[in-house]
Amino acid sequence: MIQQRLTKAIGLSLMLNAFLAVGQTDLEVDINNKIAEIQPTMYGVFFEDINFAADGGLYAEMIKNRSFEFTVDPFLGWIQPNSDRHSFNNNSGIGSIVKYADNPGNTNFIRVKVNNDQGYQLINEGFRGMGIKEGESYNLYLSAAKHSGNISKINVQFIGENNVVLGETSVDVTSSDWTDYTAQITANKTLAKAKLKFTFEGTGEIDLDMISLFPVDTWKGREKGLRKDLVQLLYDLDPGFLRFPGGCIVEGRTLARRYQWKKTVGPIENREVLVNRWNTEFSHRLTPDYYQSFGLGFFEYFQLSEDLGAEPLPILSCGMACQFNSGELVPMDELDPYIQDAIDLIEFANGSIDTPWGKLRNEMGHSEPFNLKYIGVGNEQWGPDYIDRYKVFGQAIKAKYPDMIIVSGSGPFPDGDYFEYGMEELKKLNAEIIDEHYYRSPEWFRENATRYDSYDRKGPKIFAGEYAAQSVAIASPENKNNWECAFSEAAFITGLERNAEVVNLTSYAPLMAHEEGWQWTPDMIWFNNLQSYGTANYQVQKLFSTNRGTDLISVTSAGKDLTGQNELYASAVTDSGTNEVIVKVVNTSNQSQEVAINLKGKKVYKKGELIVLKSEHLEDENSFENPDKIVPVTAEIQNRGGKLSVELQPYSVSVFKFKIR
Repeated sequence: MIQQRLTKAIGLSLMLNAFLAVGQTDLEVDINNKIAEIQPTMYGVFFEDINFAADGGLYAEMIKNRSFEFTVDPFLGWIQPNSDRHSFNNNSGIGSIVKYADNPGNTNFIRVKVNNDQGYQLINEGFRGMGIKEGESYNLYLSAAKHSGNISKINVQFIGENNVVLGETSVDVTSSDWTDYTAQITANKTLAKAKLKFTFEGTGEIDLDMISLFPVDTWKGREKGLRKDLVQLLYDLDPGFLRFPGGCIVEGRTLARRYQWKKTVGPIENREVLVNRWNTEFSHRLTPDYYQSFGLGFFEYFQLSEDLGAEPLPILSCGMACQFNSGELVPMDELDPYIQDAIDLIEFANGSIDTPWGKLRNEMGHSEPFNLKYIGVGNEQWGPDYIDRYKVFGQAIKAKYPDMIIVSGSGPFPDGDYFEYGMEELKKLNAEIIDEHYYRSPEWFRENATRYDSYDRKGPKIFAGEYAAQSVAIASPENKNNWECAFSEAAFITGLERNAEVVNLTSYAPLMAHEEGWQWTPDMIWFNNLQSYGTANYQVQKLFSTNRGTDLISVTSAGKDLTGQNELYASAVTDSGTNEVIVKVVNTSNQSQEVAINLKGKKVYKKGELIVLKSEHLEDENSFENPDKIVPVTAEIQNRGGKLSVELQPYSVSVFKFKIR
């Protein structure tokens, strides 16, 4: 019904005439004037484990601190009834942490001592609770070993407020040796903040480790897989690439806490847990319980890229910790292990199963190569130290893999001394792709739609790797994903698309945020334990990505690109796969505007499609309560001899599509 009403409203607003009315902005689209290819990677996604995007988000694990490895407090996430501390100590039993004699990846397990028939209770709080849905099933996994006594069964229950039971199962423990057990719980109610309670039958001591819970209904039904609704939102973007694992998370606040891909592959129980660098980065959003289990590791990132039909784009540490934190440097003569990590990663992704790292990929279930083409050296480092390290990495990678495309970085800002120095030096080195980042005001995005018009067509290609309009200020907790930010980004994107000769990749950042676990705003996708939605910014990205086309063509007004005249912005492409011409026009003014479009060079069919994304107020947002407040609406449109006039609504993004005869 909403779709019908909006479609009707758009239909009434269309002014389809063969003549050009006074005051119109005239657009001439030359279908034959192909300027450049639109790269398949033009629109992609950038994933970083910030805002609980991995554990507690995309990675569907529901147990927090499943193997008792959180370094500051190995009991964090686990609670005992009738206690305001994680003490695990009352009349009925004791839970204590024990260390393995030799297990570098998984160092701890819990030893539960049950003293009497009251039973010992252990509760996991999940990630700001556990989202369970009525009628859906959840797989429980745990490792257990009977240490002493006669404990024979572990009872497991979903509980809500006042310990109301919302589903239950049990595990019969049969062995004194470490044994893996599985069970399944079906929820009898929907609740966003359930908990999981364990009680024990019998007395004595029992050891537990890797206590894990996943929904059965994961993406592609994979056991211990990814959260289905969040991957679907990514899939719907039709991304050309997936950049991972970050961001600043690659660098770490110190080198010891950098992201090390080799620790994220192999059996998940052996992956070393690491405190997340964002846990106490911002005093306004402290999250000391934010850790990385690396259940979502490099193998899973490559697999997700494949699922999305996206090129994998891993970014690796170049031996520099975050320069906003410690700025710790690896001496140049000690850089070899970091370079070897890059070489080995390429072998892991592309090597035959007869190679050491290709063999591991095969053992993890993927015999065929992932066909890695891109690799990033550093995130947003700056200065001579970065350039020195980039040179060494580039030489080593190209010596062994000459076809590998290396992505470099121009620093954290789109202008200033750091940026100017980095761009100058990288151009001297004939860098292939330079990653630029833009966290600026909505006005900046509108004013910089011409940013790449003067870039050297023979110089490095550009990766607009992190962009997001900031409604207040960079890193402000008050930033909103409002409509002004979104349509301002759309205006800027028309400039990226018009310069497809130079700009080959683009991605919004950050990608995801938990409603209660976030550190940074704005973010493209918001979720809680039960729901998720795409913001207005997501809808803009999706509109461009799903209409990217294959070839950039000319669209001009009075012989010039439309880059803000009358507060209008435009770009145009053709799509050889669908045989369409696609024109995108953004109206950033608060007034309706008449635009006349002349499609010349080739004949087009009379009937076409108009997709409009709009909202009436600058501060409008999508939300959990109203996730579809700002969504695209489609209507039929007609031209006469390749000409049409249309009234663009205020604050709108419009896409015109016609089949070419």
